[in-house]
Amino acid sequence: MSIPNFSSLCAMHRATCERLGPLPALRFRVAGMWRHITWAEYRREADCGAAGLAELGVQPGDRVAVLSENRFEFLVSDHAILSAGAVPVPIYPSSSPSQIQYLIDHSGARAVIVSGAAQLAKVASVLSSLPDLRLIVTFDPVDTVPGVPVHSWDAVRMAGFHGGDRAMNEVRRRESALNEDSFATIIYTSGTTGVPKGVVLTHGGFLFTTASVAQVLNFNSTHIMASWLPYGHVFARCVDHYTTTRMGMTLALAESALTVMDIVAEIQPHYLTSVPRLIEKAWLQIAAVPVEERAREAVKIFGSRLNFLTSGGAPLPRAVGQGLCDAGVPIREGYGMTETSSIVSFNPRDGWKIGTVGLAVPGIEIRIAPDGEVLTKGPHLMQGYWRNPEATAETIVDGWLHTGDLGKIDGDGHLQITGRKKDLIITSSGKNISPAGLEALLLSDPFVEQAVTYGDGRHFVTALLVPNMARLTEAAHAAGTEPPTEGDVINDPRLVTWFQKRVDNIMNAVSQPERVKKIVLLNRPLSLDREELTTTSKVRRAAVFKHFQKELEALYEGGMS
Repeated sequence: MSIPNFSSLCAMHRATCERLGPLPALRFRVAGMWRHITWAEYRREADCGAAGLAELGVQPGDRVAVLSENRFEFLVSDHAILSAGAVPVPIYPSSSPSQIQYLIDHSGARAVIVSGAAQLAKVASVLSSLPDLRLIVTFDPVDTVPGVPVHSWDAVRMAGFHGGDRAMNEVRRRESALNEDSFATIIYTSGTTGVPKGVVLTHGGFLFTTASVAQVLNFNSTHIMASWLPYGHVFARCVDHYTTTRMGMTLALAESALTVMDIVAEIQPHYLTSVPRLIEKAWLQIAAVPVEERAREAVKIFGSRLNFLTSGGAPLPRAVGQGLCDAGVPIREGYGMTETSSIVSFNPRDGWKIGTVGLAVPGIEIRIAPDGEVLTKGPHLMQGYWRNPEATAETIVDGWLHTGDLGKIDGDGHLQITGRKKDLIITSSGKNISPAGLEALLLSDPFVEQAVTYGDGRHFVTALLVPNMARLTEAAHAAGTEPPTEGDVINDPRLVTWFQKRVDNIMNAVSQPERVKKIVLLNRPLSLDREELTTTSKVRRAAVFKHFQKELEALYEGGMS
């Protein structure tokens, strides 16, 4: 497959739009009805948006924050910002006002685009702390806020349209000034500890990774991808957004995780990018039917045209991956991070291995440091952390990015991630234990929804478990009791004992020092609102341990029984 080279993401988008003009580019639902825009319309909308932003004072190099749920205007505005020579700074719509204030202020964004009234209200509440903010744009019509001009996206587009040839020539001039080293985005890592860091990614980094993804996954313009991961996430930004643009694929947008599987069943896409949590829920539905019926059940869920279901962002339990493969679902795990423009390795169509994150993508180097840390080198690396040269120097040493992940490479070159370097549990006896491996085992139990292991500096390992709330009544009845109705912690000894026995059986797969000896059973999920999870659903371990410190300490009183 021949994959052309481009000087910028703007040149890539423009070339695809000119090549595929009348064909559908983006499909989305409005009031439950499917609509689409063509590639020609996509480019025209982006050009008008870019010209309008320039008319309203956005300069090359300016940062423009985008605070929105997934919608087609998000993607159009992203290309508009790039064509204006500016730098998109995506912000998760679940972010709090204080988080939004920090990201806009730290990035130095002069403008922010919001989806509607709810997100505008968050910005308005911290406006006094954002003296450099000069422009607010809204996709939906809203009331104005004092202090900063507020324009609708339609008004921005019309400003660009009425600018005529002069405005469009300015857009072309700004595009022509871009090259592979130009900034394409600043994505703030949510971070499980500390303050978020702004990862600066370039046009060249994304051009490399999109070409690599397209080749590995064998994309072409006849394919449809279903998209639901937030476009502030580098995986969705690279694969769903830019790679489909490169290859001219139709992108079908789901409104959220709540609607994506309905859309998948309806449109039967060729590709779906996802994360383990959604995949595990689909597996529970498939696993609930007899083995001989699972392939048919999988087709009901994913359709009959699925070429790849890709999983990333967190480890997929091996039993889930194997079960889906046995049911005929082409599940493939890959590995990457924000700092690598999303991708480092991927399981190929042929020669894939369950339980690994695949082979190094062509053009990317991977090696394992003496302490087990995964290092990577290549054109996919970030330019650095925004306004944080110290962190950049600590992370990229002699051209090698230190991922912070622990891993190993097997004899066939497949990479397996075994844990996080900083999350290692070192017991009082000096045993090094990876929480990720234990937690993956615990999550293989369909009655467990979330798991966090604990034990650094202790003489044995314990865990906080969140039961699968949909199956908690079933578990309680099996334990001879009733499900709890209140409180954050389940103290019913019968239910705790029932779960502990399941944990004991699971722990037979690991050595004695690694085994989870005692548990705290929670009566609520870990949540973003309580700052126990990041915006990408990763566990903030320190926050969780602080919230349940009393319960964890109690597990160690009196030692092992």
